[in-house]
Amino acid sequence: MTPGVTSKHLMKKLDWYIIKKFLGTYFFTIVLILAIAIVLDYNNKMEKFSSHEAPAWEICKYYLNYIPYFANLFSPLFVFVACIFFTSKIAGDSEIIAMLASGVSFVRLLRPYLISAAMLATLTFLLNSFVIPVTSVDRIVFLNKYYKDKEVKSSTNNQFMVEPGVVVFMYKFETKKNTANRFALERYEDKKLVSRLTASRAEYKGDYHWELTQWNIRDINPDGETLQSGTKMDTVIAIGPEDIIIQKNEFEEMTTPQLSAYIDKQRARGTGNIQEFEIEYHKRFAAIATSFILTLIAVCLSSKKIRGGMGINLGIGLVLAFLYILFQTVSSTFAISGSMPVIVAVWLPNLVFLLIAIYLYKYKAPR
Repeated sequence: MTPGVTSKHLMKKLDWYIIKKFLGTYFFTIVLILAIAIVLDYNNKMEKFSSHEAPAWEICKYYLNYIPYFANLFSPLFVFVACIFFTSKIAGDSEIIAMLASGVSFVRLLRPYLISAAMLATLTFLLNSFVIPVTSVDRIVFLNKYYKDKEVKSSTNNQFMVEPGVVVFMYKFETKKNTANRFALERYEDKKLVSRLTASRAEYKGDYHWELTQWNIRDINPDGETLQSGTKMDTVIAIGPEDIIIQKNEFEEMTTPQLSAYIDKQRARGTGNIQEFEIEYHKRFAAIATSFILTLIAVCLSSKKIRGGMGINLGIGLVLAFLYILFQTVSSTFAISGSMPVIVAVWLPNLVFLLIAIYLYKYKAPR
């Protein structure tokens, strides 16, 4: 066997060794933290579950849906902690020193780490985009029924652009009866009002059908105005309750394609309060980059054997993780308030931590 083949074979073994260590530590960390989180969550909600007489099976089903939600919520940070944990351990056992001494460059050593990060980032994105939105439907219904009802049941001062040149106004819409008070629909041509339909009450019947009560229509044309009125009218207006009432955390129930379509639809209608939906959409993609950035930081921090070992590295890592969450929360708050563009708010923490990763790679990583 030639030396080249032997070297290649050893590198493959090294890659698999690091990948298995990385993934094994990640899933062990997830299981450990999930067990603690479920116990704490149940202790916090147990009294409400009991007072609302939540069935045992429904509680079990809730926690089955809770597992992927919580595991994915901080997945990039679990990647970070897992990477620091096992890298510190093998560095403390002088394994990394031996790898570098055998001629393996630090850049080459990063390859299995980045492969592992790519696998976990892909898993996170798929769960976030297609699995968790489905499980979140039952989870949120359960919480509204047996813990605390956060469902929004009415909305006031609603204004929507149904289509170009057609604007709908509703003073108050209530989901209990799917009715709106003080309803108005205006049509414009060349930015001039040409028709105005008003009704004291509008009831949604399904499939974009509305029943108007005590209605009036005023048509404006060059020759003058015409007025019509009546007691009842059935009409089709391309808007439904889901477009009027935005539920808290409704974005959690949407797959990524659905979320994108919803944002485009609400933008076209002139809805202004969709920042949380835009933040969630961009976060799902930003989490992919986060996994790589935090992995690079973790390897650079923990691949050197230092006095204090794993404890020091984990301490520094937890501080950085806390700062990342804090930075992400603050920037998201600015985006929701309109003080910062959403895409900037979501990607800014990644940009800052990328600069930290580059600094650690240049000046702190072993060579």
